[in-house]
Amino acid sequence: MPLKQIISNLRPKRPARPAGEVRFVGAGPGDADLLTVKALRALQEADVVIHDGLVPAQIVQLAQSAHKFIPVGKKGFGHHTPQSDINARIVENALRGHRVVRLKGGDPTVFARLDEEIEALEEHGIRYEIVPGITAASASLAAIGQSLTKRGRNASARILTGHDMKGFADHDWRALAQSGEVAAIYMGKRAARFIQGRLLMHGADPTTPVTLVENASRADQSILATNLLNLPDVVDQANPSGPALMLWGLAPRDAAAHPVLQQELA
Repeated sequence: MPLKQIISNLRPKRPARPAGEVRFVGAGPGDADLLTVKALRALQEADVVIHDGLVPAQIVQLAQSAHKFIPVGKKGFGHHTPQSDINARIVENALRGHRVVRLKGGDPTVFARLDEEIEALEEHGIRYEIVPGITAASASLAAIGQSLTKRGRNASARILTGHDMKGFADHDWRALAQSGEVAAIYMGKRAARFIQGRLLMHGADPTTPVTLVENASRADQSILATNLLNLPDVVDQANPSGPALMLWGLAPRDAAAHPVLQQELA
């Protein structure tokens, strides 16, 4: 055996650096005051923050001890970071022993592709934790003074995404079109005309209220209240540029209490 190899074998082996950990943290709808205490603590303990583009800077900056911030923005029908790249960045930084916070807008378990990122961690045996956040539906409902369920009106509610147009074919539109049904539709502003067509096709009342809440909980929050018949035209005219959530079957409780209300229910 060569002398160099013998010497190498005699040297003590350096222990491999342990893998870090990942916390999937919900940043909430945008108002920093709506962060949970656990989310704030996770940010304060982070080495690396991998954050969505819609998370406000004031929330990202709460990670004062972090030495690396990685934006992985996604914008519907526009520029986005491929999910495979996001997975790779999370894994890479965790394997370097860092405490990684994957900061997601709203709640990480609601339309946030959480499962794909967890699966990437599981392939490498990396520990993770999920820190829930306030989802956009909750903030939007609070903005209009309504609840998602109400005794005598609806004992259940639906949460849909309007981003994947192909997925709409799988929804039970006939059931949703019934009187008294309520739904929170995420990323639905560009699909307003499609949603209208599906619901009318299945017998929905054209006067059913629909409310669109843009930038829920933020200083620039705005509320569009209309009905199914006028929905596409109202959305086109307002042309909201921020993240918006559509509430099917609900109108603001008191329009006078909402000075940002742009159009009252027709």
